[in-house]
Amino acid sequence: MTDLTEPHVRAERRARTAGPFADLLEIERLDENTFRGHCHAGAPMRAFGGHVAAQALVAAGRTCEDRRPVHSLHGYFLLPGFPARPIDYAVERVRDGMSYTTRRVTALQQGNEIFTLSVSFKHPEPAADRQREVPPLPRPESLPDALAGGTEEVRRAIAATGGFHDLDVRFVPSDTPGLPPTVPGLLQQFVWMRTASPLPADEPLLHAGALTYLSDLTLASTAGLNVQPNFFQRTAPPRLVMASLDHAMWFHRPFRADEWLLFAQRSPSSSDGRGLALGEFYDLDGRLVASAVQEALIRDPA
Repeated sequence: MTDLTEPHVRAERRARTAGPFADLLEIERLDENTFRGHCHAGAPMRAFGGHVAAQALVAAGRTCEDRRPVHSLHGYFLLPGFPARPIDYAVERVRDGMSYTTRRVTALQQGNEIFTLSVSFKHPEPAADRQREVPPLPRPESLPDALAGGTEEVRRAIAATGGFHDLDVRFVPSDTPGLPPTVPGLLQQFVWMRTASPLPADEPLLHAGALTYLSDLTLASTAGLNVQPNFFQRTAPPRLVMASLDHAMWFHRPFRADEWLLFAQRSPSSSDGRGLALGEFYDLDGRLVASAVQEALIRDPA
């Protein structure tokens, strides 16, 4: 992976002590096409979906001998996983073409299918380049750390999951000048994200896995912002019941998940107990590096 960052940014990265985030993506190889991992909770007694999807992606990538980078993934959450039990990832080698490689992954826990993932990898090639530009927004260094400076209620909720510790998450205030204008019925939020510890520079698969994990942190809550604040910002017990139903990503350009990425999110619809949210990841240079779409279960028990 080419390092395009400025020298002072590279120095900052080297100064940070290696931390545990890479361990979240570690999976054990049981045989040629089967892997085993463990996932932390995203809610009490429920494995965090982004963690399951990230490990499934890494399992698929481990069967691509020529290390082609991932360009898209599509997943369905079928059953809640249990954090205390291992998850096995069975990889089906669907296709190995000249340019594209396709894999299907089934995540199983105690014999039950809890998640399925289709992944496509491809060789990079030269082509015309264009992208949507991101609006100028406050840099992450000027914003408070949502995890370190969150409310006591949020800190207790994070501690109960056993995860979300080795992250840096910073929300752009909704009243920030220059944000894209909203229209009736459209919700949006902008969040800077990165892993708080470095990832190996020469393993783009781990960076893709990390970004898959990060992409599941705030998309569902974007669709419910009209009823309750984001998980990392709320000051009262959650009102909504939320869970990821399906998740898709497209990886456009090289990136590092341990460098700041802006997740620009919007939700155009919520109905029938489901909310749709879309998002784009931009790096500090304004390059669009990935896009994500998610539909989530959103129920108000009140």
